[in-house]
Amino acid sequence: MKPMTAIIIGAGDRGLRAYAPYAIEYPNELKIIGVAEPNSERRIKFQQAHHISHEHCYENWEDVLNLDKRIADIAIICTLDRFHFKPTMKALELGYHVLLEKPMSPDPVECIAMEQAAKKYNRQLTICHVLRYTEFWATIKKMISQGEIGEVVSLQLNENVEVMHMSHSFVRGNWNNKEKSSPMILQKSCHDMDIISFVLGKDCKRVSSYGSLMHFKEENAPIGAPMRCLDGCPAELECPFHAGKYYLGEGKGWARKFTEDHTNEGIIKALNETHYGRCVYRSDNNVVDHQVVNMEFEGGATATFSMCGFTREQTRMVQIMGTKGEIRGNMAENSISIFDFLSKHETVIHFNKPIGGHGGGDKGIIRTFLSEIQNGSKRDSVSSASASVRSHLMAFAAEESRLNHGQSIAIEEYYQRLVENIQL
Repeated sequence: MKPMTAIIIGAGDRGLRAYAPYAIEYPNELKIIGVAEPNSERRIKFQQAHHISHEHCYENWEDVLNLDKRIADIAIICTLDRFHFKPTMKALELGYHVLLEKPMSPDPVECIAMEQAAKKYNRQLTICHVLRYTEFWATIKKMISQGEIGEVVSLQLNENVEVMHMSHSFVRGNWNNKEKSSPMILQKSCHDMDIISFVLGKDCKRVSSYGSLMHFKEENAPIGAPMRCLDGCPAELECPFHAGKYYLGEGKGWARKFTEDHTNEGIIKALNETHYGRCVYRSDNNVVDHQVVNMEFEGGATATFSMCGFTREQTRMVQIMGTKGEIRGNMAENSISIFDFLSKHETVIHFNKPIGGHGGGDKGIIRTFLSEIQNGSKRDSVSSASASVRSHLMAFAAEESRLNHGQSIAIEEYYQRLVENIQL
């Protein structure tokens, strides 16, 4: 069987490092034949890595999707959040199967429209909810489905963002401003809304939420702190977020996100020219640094989710309480425990070390996506747009609730209100 062909639209971190490497590792399954990326350095680097002809290297997505016909089987779309909708709709119309980075869009109406377009053109539209494809979460899902802990009564999920990841991505980085990107609950935590829905296997009925930006704001800046850390900050030795100290030290790996020159000189130049060199207290960030969401599901089960940027490690920890037992898990430890109330027996499962990002989910989603297309699956994909829209709506409703002092939002009423605005 010939490998399936793909174009990458957006060759940034996720496009370049998360999904495209699959084509290099498994050239018998996937071949990337085109790239659209406005950054010339990234475009050339990507072209060379995948031996793409000059003919199929484009600066903008319009250049490739406005051709008379499609040039590949698949479009992998990894642009910034607010630029997902138009290329996705055009790709579906042209007959591409689409693998779309999450979140689908910061606009709930656009999310629903993309779901409807995929059905209209009979194409696979798979959203990169990569946690679904990990052994960790797939095992938890299976145990719940098989009744190992009886009927689920309540679920608690904590997302520990990790304090330096918070400062890099959501204070200084591309996702620091909800008007330019997405609210935090959507951009970072639509993974969590989705995985909660996935393992419970029931519809969410209502949500409420609280949260705010408490710390990373100007009134908390050290006295005399300049706009840029390298301009002589008096708090350099006391501040864990000092850009020079971090990106030239333990955070050097993160510097590859904002410069192609990974030498100390290249990093310093980028810190002087990009927003990654700005003081975390003097950035244009407005996304929350902590948020909680309460959820009620079909049948009465409840779930609570807590996202916090002030943690020592980056992980997700879950506790699922059923009528016959309990499941606890920590993604950083890559293990889960199952406790049986009757026998008092605890079973601990340690999973093999995952290969690839997100606990192996980055690789798992590509493999499953290709299989679903080649086998002509008549069912929705594991993380189809239809499944994703419902969890996206939980995130959108949670943000609306947060902005309205914790007002309870009914998901179905919220959905019907949005559908009235759809025009295809």
